Amino acid sequence: MPLSERRIATVLDDTAAGRRLDAWLSERFTYLSRRQWQDAIRAGQIKLNGKPVKASRLLQPGETVTFDANREEPAVTMQYEIIFEDEYLLGIDKGGNLPCHPAGPFFRNTLWYDLCQRYGKVMIVNRLDRETSGVMLVAKNAEACARLTELFSSESLHKQYYAMVHGNFSAPLEARGWLTGDPHSEVRKKRRFVPEKPNDPDTKTAVTFFRPLHAGTQYSLIEATPSTGRLHQIRATLCSLGFPLVGDKLYGLDDHFYLRFIDGQLTAADRTRLVIARQALHACKLQFTHPFTGHPLTLVSPLPFDLMGLLTAAD
Repeated sequence: MPLSERRIATVLDDTAAGRRLDAWLSERFTYLSRRQWQDAIRAGQIKLNGKPVKASRLLQPGETVTFDANREEPAVTMQYEIIFEDEYLLGIDKGGNLPCHPAGPFFRNTLWYDLCQRYGKVMIVNRLDRETSGVMLVAKNAEACARLTELFSSESLHKQYYAMVHGNFSAPLEARGWLTGDPHSEVRKKRRFVPEKPNDPDTKTAVTFFRPLHAGTQYSLIEATPSTGRLHQIRATLCSLGFPLVGDKLYGLDDHFYLRFIDGQLTAADRTRLVIARQALHACKLQFTHPFTGHPLTLVSPLPFDLMGLLTAAD
Protein backbone atom coordinates (compact mmCIF):
# COMPACT_ATOMS: atom_id res chain seq x y z
CA MET A 1 0.00 0.00 0.00
CA PRO A 2 1.42 3.44 -0.91
CA LEU A 3 2.45 5.70 1.98
CA SER A 4 -0.32 8.16 1.05
CA GLU A 5 -3.06 5.53 1.56
CA ARG A 6 -4.42 4.48 4.91
CA ARG A 7 -6.73 1.56 5.64
CA ILE A 8 -7.74 0.44 9.13
CA ALA A 9 -8.24 -3.29 9.79
CA THR A 10 -8.97 -4.49 13.33
CA VAL A 11 -9.44 -8.09 14.44
CA LEU A 12 -11.90 -8.11 17.32
CA ASP A 13 -10.99 -9.58 20.70
CA ASP A 14 -13.19 -10.85 23.51
CA THR A 15 -14.05 -7.35 24.74
CA ALA A 16 -16.08 -6.76 21.57
CA ALA A 17 -18.32 -9.80 22.06
CA GLY A 18 -22.02 -8.87 21.92
CA ARG A 19 -21.34 -5.17 21.28
CA ARG A 20 -23.17 -3.23 18.60
CA LEU A 21 -20.90 -2.23 15.72
CA ASP A 22 -21.70 1.49 16.01
CA ALA A 23 -21.14 1.50 19.79
CA TRP A 24 -17.82 -0.33 19.46
CA LEU A 25 -16.58 2.01 16.73
CA SER A 26 -17.44 5.18 18.68
CA GLU A 27 -15.55 3.92 21.75
CA ARG A 28 -12.59 2.48 19.85
CA PHE A 29 -12.15 5.43 17.43
CA THR A 30 -13.27 8.44 19.44
CA TYR A 31 -12.58 11.07 16.78
CA LEU A 32 -16.06 10.47 15.33
CA SER A 33 -19.31 10.45 17.30
CA ARG A 34 -21.62 7.43 17.35
CA ARG A 35 -23.98 9.19 14.96
CA GLN A 36 -21.14 9.89 12.53
CA TRP A 37 -20.10 6.24 12.62
CA GLN A 38 -23.73 5.24 11.96
CA ASP A 39 -23.72 7.49 8.89
CA ALA A 40 -20.49 5.86 7.68
CA ILE A 41 -21.95 2.37 8.19
CA ARG A 42 -25.11 3.28 6.24
CA ALA A 43 -22.94 4.65 3.43
CA GLY A 44 -21.18 1.27 3.18
CA GLN A 45 -17.82 2.68 4.27
CA ILE A 46 -17.46 0.16 7.12
CA LYS A 47 -17.02 -3.54 6.36
CA LEU A 48 -17.34 -6.48 8.71
CA ASN A 49 -15.54 -9.55 7.39
CA GLY A 50 -15.37 -7.77 4.04
CA LYS A 51 -19.11 -7.08 3.75
CA PRO A 52 -21.38 -4.10 4.54
CA VAL A 53 -23.53 -4.57 7.66
CA LYS A 54 -26.04 -2.68 9.79
CA ALA A 55 -25.05 -0.46 12.70
CA SER A 56 -26.97 -2.73 15.07
CA ARG A 57 -24.97 -5.83 14.09
CA LEU A 58 -23.66 -7.60 17.22
CA LEU A 59 -19.95 -8.37 17.08
CA GLN A 60 -18.08 -11.60 17.78
CA PRO A 61 -14.39 -12.19 18.65
CA GLY A 62 -12.24 -13.00 15.63
CA GLU A 63 -14.26 -10.91 13.18
CA THR A 64 -12.51 -8.15 11.24
CA VAL A 65 -13.67 -4.54 10.94
CA THR A 66 -12.18 -2.57 8.05
CA PHE A 67 -12.61 0.92 6.67
CA ASP A 68 -10.82 3.34 4.41
CA ALA A 69 -9.34 6.11 6.57
CA ASN A 70 -8.36 8.42 3.70
CA ARG A 71 -10.77 11.10 4.80
CA GLU A 72 -10.41 14.83 5.37
CA GLU A 73 -8.23 15.37 8.41
CA PRO A 74 -8.49 18.05 11.11
CA ALA A 75 -6.29 21.08 10.53
CA VAL A 76 -2.92 21.21 12.29
CA THR A 77 -0.04 23.67 12.41
CA MET A 78 2.92 22.13 10.58
CA GLN A 79 5.39 23.95 12.81
CA TYR A 80 8.65 22.27 13.74
CA GLU A 81 12.37 22.97 13.63
CA ILE A 82 15.25 20.55 13.14
CA ILE A 83 17.69 21.47 15.91
CA PHE A 84 20.10 18.55 15.42
CA GLU A 85 20.86 16.18 12.56
CA ASP A 86 23.44 13.54 11.76
CA GLU A 87 23.39 10.29 9.80
CA TYR A 88 21.52 8.48 12.59
CA LEU A 89 18.91 10.79 14.05
CA LEU A 90 17.03 14.07 13.99
CA GLY A 91 16.43 16.32 16.99
CA ILE A 92 13.08 18.06 16.53
CA ASP A 93 11.52 21.04 18.29
CA LYS A 94 7.81 20.73 17.47
CA GLY A 95 4.91 23.11 17.99
CA GLY A 96 1.82 22.59 20.12
CA ASN A 97 -0.72 21.69 17.42
CA LEU A 98 0.99 18.87 15.56
CA PRO A 99 0.49 15.10 15.97
CA CYS A 100 3.71 13.09 15.94
CA HIS A 101 2.51 10.02 14.10
CA PRO A 102 -0.67 8.63 12.50
CA ALA A 103 -3.43 8.00 15.03
CA GLY A 104 -7.15 8.63 15.16
CA PRO A 105 -8.14 11.03 12.37
CA PHE A 106 -4.55 12.05 11.59
CA PHE A 107 -2.30 10.57 8.91
CA ARG A 108 -0.95 13.09 6.39
CA ASN A 109 -1.26 15.93 8.90
CA THR A 110 1.47 14.50 11.13
CA LEU A 111 5.12 15.20 11.81
CA TRP A 112 6.01 11.64 10.75
CA TYR A 113 4.36 11.97 7.33
CA ASP A 114 5.96 15.35 6.65
CA LEU A 115 9.41 14.06 7.62
CA CYS A 116 8.93 10.96 5.44
CA GLN A 117 8.41 13.24 2.45
CA ARG A 118 11.78 14.87 3.21
CA TYR A 119 13.94 11.99 4.46
CA GLY A 120 12.26 8.77 3.39
CA LYS A 121 10.79 6.47 6.01
CA VAL A 122 11.75 7.61 9.51
CA MET A 123 10.75 6.37 12.98
CA ILE A 124 9.44 8.48 15.85
CA VAL A 125 11.38 7.53 19.00
CA ASN A 126 9.64 9.48 21.78
CA ARG A 127 6.11 10.55 20.94
CA LEU A 128 4.73 13.77 22.37
CA ASP A 129 0.99 14.41 22.56
CA ARG A 130 -0.36 16.54 19.72
CA GLU A 131 -0.78 19.53 22.06
CA THR A 132 2.58 19.09 23.82
CA SER A 133 5.38 21.14 22.27
CA GLY A 134 9.13 20.75 22.52
CA VAL A 135 12.07 18.43 21.96
CA MET A 136 11.82 14.92 20.56
CA LEU A 137 13.95 12.40 18.67
CA VAL A 138 13.41 10.80 15.27
CA ALA A 139 15.50 7.86 14.03
CA LYS A 140 16.63 7.60 10.41
CA ASN A 141 16.90 3.79 10.42
CA ALA A 142 15.79 0.75 12.42
CA GLU A 143 19.09 0.28 14.28
CA ALA A 144 19.10 3.90 15.43
CA CYS A 145 15.49 3.53 16.54
CA ALA A 146 16.31 0.41 18.58
CA ARG A 147 19.30 2.02 20.33
CA LEU A 148 17.45 5.28 21.06
CA THR A 149 14.39 3.42 22.31
CA GLU A 150 16.64 1.47 24.68
CA LEU A 151 17.98 4.78 26.01
CA PHE A 152 14.46 5.95 26.81
CA SER A 153 13.74 2.75 28.72
CA SER A 154 16.88 3.20 30.84
CA GLU A 155 17.85 5.81 33.41
CA SER A 156 20.67 7.19 31.26
CA LEU A 157 18.51 9.73 29.42
CA HIS A 158 17.46 12.93 31.20
CA LYS A 159 14.14 14.61 30.32
CA GLN A 160 12.74 17.93 31.51
CA TYR A 161 9.46 19.69 30.87
CA TYR A 162 7.90 23.08 31.55
CA ALA A 163 4.29 23.02 32.74
CA MET A 164 1.90 25.89 33.45
CA VAL A 165 -0.66 24.88 36.06
CA HIS A 166 -3.63 26.39 37.83
CA GLY A 167 -2.90 27.42 41.42
CA ASN A 168 0.05 28.45 43.55
CA PHE A 169 2.71 25.74 43.25
CA SER A 170 5.29 27.17 45.62
CA ALA A 171 7.49 24.31 46.90
CA PRO A 172 9.49 21.47 45.30
CA LEU A 173 7.77 18.11 45.37
CA GLU A 174 8.73 14.53 44.55
CA ALA A 175 5.57 12.68 43.48
CA ARG A 176 6.24 8.98 43.98
CA GLY A 177 3.34 6.59 43.49
CA TRP A 178 1.23 4.80 40.89
CA LEU A 179 -0.83 5.60 37.82
CA THR A 180 -4.10 3.76 37.47
CA GLY A 181 -7.48 4.14 35.82
CA ASP A 182 -9.76 6.95 36.98
CA PRO A 183 -13.09 5.39 38.05
CA HIS A 184 -14.65 8.83 38.50
CA SER A 185 -14.18 9.87 34.87
CA GLU A 186 -16.43 9.16 31.89
CA VAL A 187 -13.29 9.08 29.71
CA ARG A 188 -11.94 5.53 29.70
CA LYS A 189 -8.35 6.45 28.88
CA LYS A 190 -8.01 8.97 31.72
CA ARG A 191 -5.47 8.07 34.41
CA ARG A 192 -5.02 9.20 37.99
CA PHE A 193 -2.00 9.34 40.30
CA VAL A 194 -2.26 7.73 43.76
CA PRO A 195 0.43 7.53 46.49
CA GLU A 196 -0.41 3.94 47.50
CA LYS A 197 -0.64 0.97 45.18
CA PRO A 198 -4.26 0.18 44.26
CA ASN A 199 -5.71 -3.24 43.53
CA ASP A 200 -5.60 -2.78 39.77
CA PRO A 201 -3.60 -4.97 37.33
CA ASP A 202 -3.17 -1.97 35.02
CA THR A 203 -1.26 0.00 37.67
CA LYS A 204 2.16 1.46 36.78
CA THR A 205 4.73 3.06 39.08
CA ALA A 206 5.34 6.76 38.41
CA VAL A 207 7.95 9.13 39.82
CA THR A 208 8.20 12.82 38.93
CA PHE A 209 10.12 15.66 40.57
CA PHE A 210 8.50 19.09 40.35
CA ARG A 211 10.27 22.40 40.95
CA PRO A 212 8.49 25.78 40.92
CA LEU A 213 9.99 28.39 38.59
CA HIS A 214 7.34 31.07 39.07
CA ALA A 215 4.59 30.61 41.67
CA GLY A 216 1.69 32.99 41.07
CA THR A 217 -1.69 33.24 42.73
CA GLN A 218 -3.53 32.22 39.55
CA TYR A 219 -1.00 30.20 37.55
CA SER A 220 2.40 28.69 38.29
CA LEU A 221 5.22 27.73 35.94
CA ILE A 222 6.97 24.57 37.10
CA GLU A 223 9.76 22.33 35.88
CA ALA A 224 8.90 18.62 35.75
CA THR A 225 11.56 15.91 35.67
CA PRO A 226 10.11 12.39 35.25
CA SER A 227 12.28 9.42 36.19
CA THR A 228 9.72 6.97 34.80
CA GLY A 229 8.14 7.25 31.38
CA ARG A 230 4.41 6.52 31.67
CA LEU A 231 1.59 7.57 29.38
CA HIS A 232 0.15 10.92 30.55
CA GLN A 233 2.45 10.77 33.59
CA ILE A 234 3.01 14.50 34.16
CA ARG A 235 -0.53 15.54 33.22
CA ALA A 236 -2.26 12.90 35.35
CA THR A 237 0.05 13.43 38.33
CA LEU A 238 -0.44 17.21 38.38
CA CYS A 239 -4.20 16.85 38.03
CA SER A 240 -4.38 14.40 40.95
CA LEU A 241 -2.18 16.69 43.07
CA GLY A 242 -4.67 19.54 42.57
CA PHE A 243 -2.63 21.51 40.03
CA PRO A 244 -4.28 20.81 36.66
CA LEU A 245 -2.53 21.94 33.49
CA VAL A 246 -3.79 25.13 31.91
CA GLY A 247 -5.54 24.39 28.61
CA ASP A 248 -5.71 20.63 29.19
CA LYS A 249 -9.08 19.28 28.05
CA LEU A 250 -8.65 15.90 29.76
CA TYR A 251 -6.48 16.64 32.83
CA GLY A 252 -7.47 20.27 33.31
CA LEU A 253 -10.25 21.85 35.32
CA ASP A 254 -13.00 19.62 33.91
CA ASP A 255 -12.66 16.47 31.78
CA HIS A 256 -16.06 17.19 30.22
CA PHE A 257 -14.09 19.64 28.07
CA TYR A 258 -12.61 16.58 26.38
CA LEU A 259 -15.99 14.97 25.72
CA ARG A 260 -17.35 18.15 24.18
CA PHE A 261 -14.13 18.67 22.22
CA ILE A 262 -14.25 15.27 20.48
CA ASP A 263 -17.89 15.96 19.57
CA GLY A 264 -16.99 19.41 18.25
CA GLN A 265 -19.16 21.02 20.94
CA LEU A 266 -16.71 23.19 22.90
CA THR A 267 -18.47 26.41 23.88
CA ALA A 268 -17.11 29.94 24.12
CA ALA A 269 -17.34 29.58 27.92
CA ASP A 270 -15.29 26.37 27.74
CA ARG A 271 -12.57 28.11 25.72
CA THR A 272 -12.46 30.95 28.22
CA ARG A 273 -11.94 28.53 31.12
CA LEU A 274 -9.28 26.61 29.15
CA VAL A 275 -7.39 29.93 28.77
CA ILE A 276 -5.25 28.73 25.82
CA ALA A 277 -6.05 26.46 22.88
CA ARG A 278 -3.71 23.62 23.90
CA GLN A 279 -2.33 21.96 27.03
CA ALA A 280 0.43 24.02 28.63
CA LEU A 281 3.15 21.34 28.57
CA HIS A 282 6.52 21.77 26.85
CA ALA A 283 9.42 19.30 26.57
CA CYS A 284 12.33 21.65 27.19
CA LYS A 285 15.38 19.34 27.40
CA LEU A 286 16.72 15.95 26.34
CA GLN A 287 20.20 15.03 27.59
CA PHE A 288 21.90 11.74 26.71
CA THR A 289 25.00 10.06 25.31
CA HIS A 290 24.80 9.54 21.58
CA PRO A 291 24.44 5.74 21.14
CA PHE A 292 26.69 5.63 18.06
CA THR A 293 29.33 8.34 18.60
CA GLY A 294 29.52 8.20 22.40
CA HIS A 295 29.42 12.02 22.57
CA PRO A 296 27.23 13.79 25.14
CA LEU A 297 24.26 15.49 23.50
CA THR A 298 21.88 18.07 24.95
CA LEU A 299 18.85 19.28 23.01
CA VAL A 300 16.99 22.26 24.43
CA SER A 301 13.92 24.30 23.54
CA PRO A 302 12.99 27.59 25.24
CA LEU A 303 9.58 28.32 26.72
CA PRO A 304 7.28 29.01 23.73
CA PHE A 305 5.49 32.33 23.30
CA ASP A 306 1.99 31.07 24.14
CA LEU A 307 3.15 29.80 27.54
CA MET A 308 5.39 32.79 28.13
CA GLY A 309 2.33 34.99 27.72
CA LEU A 310 0.67 33.24 30.67
CA LEU A 311 3.44 34.46 32.99
CA THR A 312 2.11 38.00 32.76
CA ALA A 313 -1.25 36.79 34.10
CA ALA A 314 0.21 34.47 36.75
CA ASP A 315 0.12 36.86 39.71
